[in-house]
Amino acid sequence: MSAAYFITGTDTDVGKTTIAAGLLHAARLAGKSTAAGKPVASGCQVTPKGLRNADALALLAECSLPLSYAEVNPVAFEPAIAPHLAAREAGVALTVQSLLKPMQQILARKADFTLIEGAGGWRVPLADQANLSDLAKALKLPVILVVGVRLGCISHALLTAEAIARDGLPLAGWVANILDPKTSRLEENLATLAERLPAPCLGRVPKLKHAGAEAVAEYLELDLLD
Repeated sequence: MSAAYFITGTDTDVGKTTIAAGLLHAARLAGKSTAAGKPVASGCQVTPKGLRNADALALLAECSLPLSYAEVNPVAFEPAIAPHLAAREAGVALTVQSLLKPMQQILARKADFTLIEGAGGWRVPLADQANLSDLAKALKLPVILVVGVRLGCISHALLTAEAIARDGLPLAGWVANILDPKTSRLEENLATLAERLPAPCLGRVPKLKHAGAEAVAEYLELDLLD
């Protein structure tokens, strides 16, 4: 049976892709087929094959289905700035509709476990008044939230969970990605998150020297997802 999720974070640079790759790797270890999409990515490198984004490449590396780079990341921009600003500078209309079809095509492959990864946090702007969260709504996917654990993360996590609920999507689970292991009252903060977030914690990922997908997968529990 295939399962698909939209993965978002409490902010940018909270380890969304690190956790997403770990989840995909854990699924593969469990014998599941995997697929992933990164609908829009900024901060891409110019290569002989075209623009390439490190996060999208990390997701592609954990896809067991034969997907091309362009399928995983259909919209790529070179500047490492907000996607809607990069799109404006490139003269591209970054709309929900422009991102919806390529992600639907990935979902149509019916992998056992599919992740669609957003950019930054939940309310990332697209063209006009649309947000990337509107893509998650259009895809009707349950959401996995990556909480970057550091000072201030509780409010960010709870506000994001509230916004996801307001958008009518279920929070399927969350992952504590410990960015600052010296966070004051770390255990108490994690306990508060567990008490207040309306979904299971899929794992606590410590700050790793080499946060590759295989290493991260050891700290994640896919069985807790519905």
